[in-house]
Amino acid sequence: MSQRRDWRLFLPEPVRSLPADLAVVVAGVALTLVVTLTPGLAETPLRDIAGLVFSLFLPGYALIAALFPERGPPIDAEDRDRMGGIDGIERVALSFGTSIAVVPLLGLVLNFTPWGIRLGPILVTLSGFTLVATAFAATRRSALPEDERLVVPYERWFAAARDELFSPASRTDAMLNVVLVVSVVLATASVGYAVAVPKDGESFTELYLLTEDGNDELTADNYPEELVRGEPASLVLGVGNQEHRTVNYTVVTVLQRVEVSNNSTTVLESERLRTFTPRLEHNETWHEPHEVRPTMTGERLRLTYLLYEGAPPAAPTADNAYREVHLWVTVRAE
Repeated sequence: MSQRRDWRLFLPEPVRSLPADLAVVVAGVALTLVVTLTPGLAETPLRDIAGLVFSLFLPGYALIAALFPERGPPIDAEDRDRMGGIDGIERVALSFGTSIAVVPLLGLVLNFTPWGIRLGPILVTLSGFTLVATAFAATRRSALPEDERLVVPYERWFAAARDELFSPASRTDAMLNVVLVVSVVLATASVGYAVAVPKDGESFTELYLLTEDGNDELTADNYPEELVRGEPASLVLGVGNQEHRTVNYTVVTVLQRVEVSNNSTTVLESERLRTFTPRLEHNETWHEPHEVRPTMTGERLRLTYLLYEGAPPAAPTADNAYREVHLWVTVRAE
């Protein structure tokens, strides 16, 4: 016993005084980060299990603990163990429901930020929200008198849950228990299936061109139409990975003199200008401001960006590219 107390003395006071249930929440967040970010563990089922608990329960439990830090007043003075307010079953149910409501909202907010919905930003956002809610819960609980603080009675909660689920007081309670269990199972299965088996039909890659306006904002307008040989023209190349996997892309920029006849396009002359090789994770977007300096002159030339997964062929063309985007420009000698 003395050895156990000795090692606990090395921990900061807030950690030592953290209630057991909130310490489990912090440990769950840490375990999820380790399992998700460790290369050897990231490909195992342990990542999916930890991720489901992390997204479907921990944020909601921390928020409910912050909103309801007290045990609640006793219903009967002679039965002080029977507490009113939120009991164990209600707390667990609200934790699942609150997590299912909060996590999509955080994802929606994250979608409108420059970071987007990617693994790193999602981990940081959910971890930060859970840890902040846990800190509020610990602060509010420690401010209460000791006899009013929530103390998690694990054995009593387990017995109450067993009696509530398998020995309900009425038929209505039995039906509500069945609905609760089915809802939790369906929510867990749905999220797990969406994470483990993404739809193949939703796999695609975005390729587009943008320009910068006077306020350094990106816009799909005001593209250059007339260029001068040897002088730079500024553009912004964009690639978005929605392939549900990490992809090594290659984008080849060529300036082509083409002949259009009978709905067919023939390349008469081609000048290779630039090559880009971004590596993108799923749901990652890449923007690259750059300049093109053409040496070929002529009217109605095609400035083409050809995207490939991996290395491009020896002769890149619009027919063998995975994605293609182009601008019609005129390049003058002076």
